[in-house]
Amino acid sequence: MDLGLTDKACIVTGASRGIGLATTNLLREAGARVLMVARDLDALRAACETCDDTDFLAADVTDPDAAKLIVATCEEQLGRVDVLVNNAGTSHTKPLEELEDADWQAQWDLHVMGSMRLMREAAPRMAQAGGGRIINVTSSAAKRPSLNNAAYSVTKAAQQSLSRAYADAYAKQGVLVNAVAPGPVSSELWMAPGQLADQIAGRSAGAKSRADVLAEKASGVPLGRFATPEEIASVIVFLASARASTVTGAAWSADGGTVQTIV
Repeated sequence: MDLGLTDKACIVTGASRGIGLATTNLLREAGARVLMVARDLDALRAACETCDDTDFLAADVTDPDAAKLIVATCEEQLGRVDVLVNNAGTSHTKPLEELEDADWQAQWDLHVMGSMRLMREAAPRMAQAGGGRIINVTSSAAKRPSLNNAAYSVTKAAQQSLSRAYADAYAKQGVLVNAVAPGPVSSELWMAPGQLADQIAGRSAGAKSRADVLAEKASGVPLGRFATPEEIASVIVFLASARASTVTGAAWSADGGTVQTIV
């Protein structure tokens, strides 16, 4: 199936691993050109050994100046900006009552302000060029918040609301804005040592192991397993494609049925 992505100029943040890397790979398979953005240049190079330095940009989206740099670099190297995938994000479990102002601010700066600044830079350019696609990677936690991950949940919900605001503002100019809300994904956020599974195990009242936490989380997904990064990337790439020409303002659940409401 032709997705209409040949030669499209794309930005993917958080592109060195997980969903971001899988999205980059699928976009390139569809014929698109991608500027991969992440904080660690070495990690970007390791993620794509066949790429050259013009395919990468080391930038921290929480930096107020990063969005201008990212969009300007894409225009300089790829000629324009057709697709923006706001995927950069992270989480750190902490009970609601232990969250400090700095925890809330860090999550806000990453998930809301980082995404907003990039949309603010990219959307007008897309509109002037006749259209484009913006996809924000949120979370099932945006629809059903977690008490052990409240700052993440609340800021992901705000990111979804931001998606809707931009969708309404730019739909008539051909810029389609959507969110994708994954559930548990077998990416570094869950699987790597020191990440979510270990954090939850370390805070458990019983003697839960990392394996116990992962098994319990998977059993809570009606599908019975974690998604792969490639499965989430497939939804993102569809929304970036010409095939999704009437889809805007939506928050697509890609969570294996985790959020048990029809939204």
